[in-house]
This record gives sequence, structure tokens and C-alpha cells, in this order.
Amino acid sequence: MADLKEYLVQAEENGSIMISEEVIASIASIALREVEGVFGLSTGTNLDIGSILGKKNFRKGIRVVFTEEGMVLSCNLVVKMGCAVMAVAKEAQRAIAEEVTNMTGLRPHRVNVNVCGIAVPKAPQAPQE
Repeated sequence: MADLKEYLVQAEENGSIMISEEVIASIASIALREVEGVFGLSTGTNLDIGSILGKKNFRKGIRVVFTEEGMVLSCNLVVKMGCAVMAVAKEAQRAIAEEVTNMTGLRPHRVNVNVCGIAVPKAPQAPQE
């Protein structure tokens, strides 16, 4: 395990359990898929169409950092047009914290949600004659 990944380490009587930051990001992404009003995530705070991640790449838009206070998760959220931004952001925080806690046994110290854009879903196109 000489890679540059960070790990959440829990000492147990028979050894230790290590959970990588990628696994925690995947757990958070699963939680976000269930939040109504989430269009996607962005890899940065500057929103451009190329930085919006599809549902399969959500975990790349979530940053996990281990600090002295605990685990901090951050994401750049893109909200669907017409949804209440604050309500979606709060639900995203709650969903991430709850799912990470349920699956790892440890509650995140902080879940930072940066709403960096609003997306208008494409309307279905009518067939052309």
C-alpha cells in the first residue's frame, strides 16, 4: 500500500481496518444519486459543460480529506433548474453524512456542499418528419 491515497484507519483488537478515500467518495456519490434535484457534480468551482460529471463518475467530484478533527467531505454540486437550491444542498449534506456513517461506522466531521451551477435538463426532442 505504497500509493498516495489516504485511508481511514480503525484499530481493532486483531489488527486494523483501512478504508480508502476512494471508497468513501463512492459511498457519498451513491447517496447523492438518491437526492432529488441533484443534476450532477463538477470537478471544480468554475462550471463549464466539460466539468460536469455523469452519474457513473460522481465520485471524482467528491473530495475526502482526513484532518485532526475528523473526516471532511466536499463536493461541487450542480442543481436542476426549478429546485430549491438550499433545500437540495441541505439534503445532499444529510444524505452524504448518513450514508458514510452507516457504511463506515464513523460520522464525517464536516460535509461541505458548494453549489456551483444550475442545469436545465434537455427537453426531449420531437421526432422529425
